[in-house]
This record gives sequence, C-alpha cells and structure tokens, in this order.
Amino acid sequence: MATQRRQPRSRPETLARRREILDAAVEIFGSKGFTGGTLQDIADQVGMTHAGILHHFGSKHELLLEVLQHRDETDVADLAEQHIPDGLALFRHLVRTAFVNAHRAGIVQAYVVLSAESVTDDHPGRDFFEKRYQTLRAEVAHAFAVVCAERGITTPETVGFASTSILAVMDGLQVQWLLDPDAVDLAHASEFAIEAIVSAVLSPSPSPLADDADEHADQPSRSTV
Repeated sequence: MATQRRQPRSRPETLARRREILDAAVEIFGSKGFTGGTLQDIADQVGMTHAGILHHFGSKHELLLEVLQHRDETDVADLAEQHIPDGLALFRHLVRTAFVNAHRAGIVQAYVVLSAESVTDDHPGRDFFEKRYQTLRAEVAHAFAVVCAERGITTPETVGFASTSILAVMDGLQVQWLLDPDAVDLAHASEFAIEAIVSAVLSPSPSPLADDADEHADQPSRSTV
C-alpha cells in the first residue's frame, strides 16, 4: 500500500505563540498605529526579541496583514462555513457583530486606527481596505437584492447608497464609541441605524426633510441636520 505524504503542520505551541503575537500586535497597532507601533514594542509585549517576531511573520507588513485577516475571521468564526450569510440574515449578522464589538474594544480600536491610516500614501494596508470595502458593499447590495426578490419587489436604485451608508454608520459609530463609551451605545445605535436604512430601502416613505413646496428638488438640501 502506498504511503500518503503528510503536509507539515505547525506545532500547537507555535500556533499559540503566533496567536500571542497577533494579540499583542492588535494592542500595539490600536494604540500607536502601524507607523508608530514597532516590532520591538510587540516583542517586548510578549517577551520575545525583534528577530523572534520576524521568525514567525517575516516582516512588519506581513504581520499587519495577518492582524487584519485575524480581525475578519473573528467576525465569522461562529457562522456556518465561516462565511457572511445572505438576505436578511446578513443584516442580522451585522447587528450581532455590533453587539460583539461592544465587548472587544481592543480589536475595534486597531481596526479603526488602521483603516484610517490606510488612506495615507503608501500605507501597506490600503489595498486590503480598498478590497474589503468593495467586497462588503457588494455583499450588502446582493443581500438587498435577495430580499427584494423574495418579496417580489424591484430592487430600488437606493441600494447603492444604502450599502455604503450601513458600512459608514457602523464604522463611524465605532469612532464615537471609542472616544466616549459612556455616551455612545455602540450596539443599540448600530442596530437602530441598520434597521432604519433597511426599512428605507424596502419600505420607502416620504422624507420628513423634504421641502414642502418641493421647489428646489434639484438643489442641495438646506437642512442643517
């Protein structure tokens, strides 16, 4: 009988060490950013040398990408097949994620800091975040299309705005919450916003902000909201 060649596997202690480094990197990048946080800072956090960190991750850039991937994996860890669901289940998942995030300030802070930094020139995380937002917008838009098809309605043109807005409001609320957690209820505010945006797409009603005379429909709104 032919013997089957086994693929090499990381030892449990190596995997545990890598996870420890990732957790430390989340904390350091969250508090100091990618530019300000150094591999030596992370090494000191876990009682290793700078060379030891490089042995596990190769470079600071590679470690950053692993941190970002780790963050996304935690969002779907409890889902079937570790994949974001579709239809209304996706919107329920986003709400659940907001409730989970309210209890993991460290990883939320790292995400907020790194995503903001990624808009700067030559940031190694820029490509990751560009693709991430493209993927998420497409997934939310597809979820709207699925729900509309299930209900026998034509997918509204507002889906594009809604998909962008849901992601924006979730990320924006995280910033407000990190700055003043006692004043901002991240979980329930996110739930309220997601429900409001979904309702606006599926069951649109006249805007309370519309000009009664509707004389300036083609001009920018004068609302001070």
